[in-house]
Amino acid sequence: METRKKYFLMMIISIIILPILIPLFMIGLHSNELIIKPIHYLSFLLLFLTLVFFITITILYLKKKEEKKEKQKKSMKQIILIILIFLEWIGSTSFLILLYGPIPNFRNWLIPTAMTTMNHQYFAKWFYSKEEIDKVLEQNQLIEIDETTDLNLIKIGENENTTIYESEYDKEILTKDSDNETYKIIRVEGKGYKGYLVAIYDPSKVKVATTKYLNVKGQYVTDMAADNQAILAINGGGFDDPEFSSNGGTPGGIVIQNGKVVYNQTSGKSTGGLIGFTKDNKLILGKMTAQEAIKKGVRDAVSFGPFLIVNGKKSFMKGNGGWGSAPRSAIGQRKDGIVLFLVVDGRQLTMPGADMVDLTEIMANYGAYNAANLDGGTSSVIVFPEHVAQKYLKEAEMKTHCRNKYCYINDPIDGGGDHATRWIPTSFIVK
Repeated sequence: METRKKYFLMMIISIIILPILIPLFMIGLHSNELIIKPIHYLSFLLLFLTLVFFITITILYLKKKEEKKEKQKKSMKQIILIILIFLEWIGSTSFLILLYGPIPNFRNWLIPTAMTTMNHQYFAKWFYSKEEIDKVLEQNQLIEIDETTDLNLIKIGENENTTIYESEYDKEILTKDSDNETYKIIRVEGKGYKGYLVAIYDPSKVKVATTKYLNVKGQYVTDMAADNQAILAINGGGFDDPEFSSNGGTPGGIVIQNGKVVYNQTSGKSTGGLIGFTKDNKLILGKMTAQEAIKKGVRDAVSFGPFLIVNGKKSFMKGNGGWGSAPRSAIGQRKDGIVLFLVVDGRQLTMPGADMVDLTEIMANYGAYNAANLDGGTSSVIVFPEHVAQKYLKEAEMKTHCRNKYCYINDPIDGGGDHATRWIPTSFIVK
């Protein structure tokens, strides 16, 4: 057999080995059996040796071709094929190194991000054992401040006419737009995310809205805004999603509207708690029952978390905070009573979103004295009437982002990669 055919036969054999070894690698990774577990290490070794083998025969082949210069012009197709095969191997091994190599950054991003979603945990479970997942989650976690908001520390209207600013962020909040005394929209951007922060100057205007079909099916935030003739709106608490088949109609935890408990499910999320406003228009965060909330004078509230800042103290963050990077929403209140709505986008190659460290930093920069994470991912939207939204949306986006004369101005992306939001049970509105 001539030399060229020998080399190409060896390269084809090396290509066939790849789809055999990778499944064996994955099987061994997810098994604790003494007989199967060594397959994980053996297959990884064989992958490495096969790559070395392929590189070696490629070098030998090219060297042989160098010795036959008169045939080089005819060998362009073979050289291109070799390059493509080489790139395939480099891509495969680079992916494995990214997943399992000595630098943990990718694992620290992928595992918390996947494990805190409702229906994409398989992204982590496909590639990592339970032991590895638990280890990474332990290294990236958030420990909440174990306090309830001290309402006496909030002084509504304290900085109403000030011309002295603590920072550029403070100045940006307190310098109102000349044509809008109710709220101010501020663009925010950081490494891996961009979005909008809205300062609402009168906290008495912030209410909780619910789907018209509570405990049956959810609604889009645009519809809840339209039903309540809101000035603006943001998504609220989470919802029950058994087997990832929910239509967003059943809230998780407590929902209070206008001083009345409209929903009360005691089994909520393990982090966070009640996020609401009292009759004195102060944002209250705390672990409490619905009855305790009513006694404290809570008029509107949902349940979610985690809490990011309580009484000016940030929750303890280890690593990235344990929730990974994703589209996020948050609500907060400054010490002077100004309410902050925050939505950041993500789920794009160059813009994965914000983690809990990012979210806390943004809220703290803009003076939040109390702040909490709201439902994120596809739920994360901030909504305005069409005449306001058109200042922030392209013409094509006005057709996809708007319903009932209300539009979300950020760019939510669902689990399928579509630029779309979803039905949810609750929202915070400004009315």
